[in-house]
Amino acid sequence: MAAEIPAAVSPARLPALRRRIQAVLIATQILGGLGSAIGFALAAVLATEVSGTEALSGLASTAAVAGPALLAMPLAALMARRGRRAGLVLAYLVGAVGAGVAVLGATVGDFPLLLAGLVGFGAGSSANLAARFAAADLAEPDRRARAISTVVWATTIGAVLGPNIAAPAGASVAGLGIPPAAGPFVWAAGVFVAAAVMVALLLRPDPLLTARVLAGPEEAEAAAGRSLRAGLRAVRESSRARLALVTVAGSHTAMVSIMSMTPVALTHHGADIRLIGLVISVHIAGMYAFSPVMGWLSDRLGRLTVIGLAVALIAVAALLAGTAGPSHGQVALGLFVLGLGWSAGLVAGSALLTDSVPQAARAAAQGLSDFTMNTCAGVGGLAAGLIVSQAGYGWLNAVGACLLVPMTLLAVRGVVRRG
Repeated sequence: MAAEIPAAVSPARLPALRRRIQAVLIATQILGGLGSAIGFALAAVLATEVSGTEALSGLASTAAVAGPALLAMPLAALMARRGRRAGLVLAYLVGAVGAGVAVLGATVGDFPLLLAGLVGFGAGSSANLAARFAAADLAEPDRRARAISTVVWATTIGAVLGPNIAAPAGASVAGLGIPPAAGPFVWAAGVFVAAAVMVALLLRPDPLLTARVLAGPEEAEAAAGRSLRAGLRAVRESSRARLALVTVAGSHTAMVSIMSMTPVALTHHGADIRLIGLVISVHIAGMYAFSPVMGWLSDRLGRLTVIGLAVALIAVAALLAGTAGPSHGQVALGLFVLGLGWSAGLVAGSALLTDSVPQAARAAAQGLSDFTMNTCAGVGGLAAGLIVSQAGYGWLNAVGACLLVPMTLLAVRGVVRRG
């Protein structure tokens, strides 16, 4: 079924349309972030309860991270054909179904079924990733990074609220035969459905399809160039697009690898659960709360400058965290700076990718970016545990810093070519 092509938008209506589309994306981003955070807060606990051993609890986060990677390319293909609305609705509904399957697996005590549900639940966060590109579809080129960063910032609200309502969510299923640790997933399913309904009803006209209309009648009708293969070709043929892809993937992998093992390192130095939660909260604040600043800097100073800032911040973060030893305050500072570096890399890299590929291939190239970043992060998360167990947390941070080398080389080459 072909996508509905929206009518052309007059220049006078375009600013109001941009504001309305962004408002809808911010609202759904809050819901999506809330749904993800509620479930992630107790995923490892639920996995331990169902499997009967802490040794398998790490598979919960692995399954949840695998979800976005598995859905990224099909989601990109759907958006390239049908627009953002169809893709976002699908992602939220997959997340809702996955949360329901996780609840079923927990209720009947079936660990493989729980993991399958967590894969689908994690796929719901694909909508949060894709929403940043939807914000860029109609943004003016010199405000594109700020549009992306505003939507990324909205995740902060849901990410902060989610863990705090996990307890009421668990209590709400008392007497229903559902384990309390699965209660957050019941709520997450409802939140994801609400987000899907909001997108379906309010994200009109579709921002991607409208952007194609504004690019010209031929672009609105043409199907050529929208395949995943075309997106890969567009990235391969543009050095700036390759830099953007490496930046997003490298920043995300370094962040996930270091962050995932920080609680273990803190535990080794006597930290309790409350302190670990505080450190992770500080890290999340660094990731999301300052993203509008990164967007403003990226639009004003340029994408390459902010990519350089991302490299510097992540390198400093790895140095701080990797040499902290028993200093919990230094670890917290390192994780905060790591969050800032991730934010700079994600915002500047996403904006640069959108800038650097033809309009027709953007959705496919953006899907390739999300697939790459999530796949690399999944591998990085698995490798992180091995590195810490064999060599220690300090060496993990050193390896994380080494992931910056490709970003640095490509960025320097871009500056030299531009100069």
